[in-house]
Amino acid sequence: MACGSTKLWNGEATWFCCGNAWGPCASAGGGACGTCRSSALQAAWPNASKACWDLTRPDLCGEDIPRRGCGSVMKVRHDCSGASVCVTVSDCGPRTRSFCSESTCCDGVCRTNRVIDLTPAAFSAIGSLSSGTLPVSIFE
Repeated sequence: MACGSTKLWNGEATWFCCGNAWGPCASAGGGACGTCRSSALQAAWPNASKACWDLTRPDLCGEDIPRRGCGSVMKVRHDCSGASVCVTVSDCGPRTRSFCSESTCCDGVCRTNRVIDLTPAAFSAIGSLSSGTLPVSIFE
């Protein structure tokens, strides 16, 4: 999987489960794309489709996130540690409108608004699941 180096967005990342067998999550949950697996390096993007956008509404938080559909590949970089992971969009989310103005900071770097959900496998590749959210930059 090729990861890009062109900056796409900044914001918060959190993690989600596709269903119930990787730790507390299922090995497969399908998700909006039908391919979501919690143990894979995957992500949910708030503008994966028009229907997804209508649910997540990042625009209500001032985010005009570009559409990137199922199968799109992104690199997500933890803005403090520099760790990065390549992920494939496999679901819709996060519901950005529910977390407007939420901010995560480290080492003086702050990112606002949840803009990407990572599977536990992807989140663990760049941070600790117990942290809940991470400030990230997203590249394609």
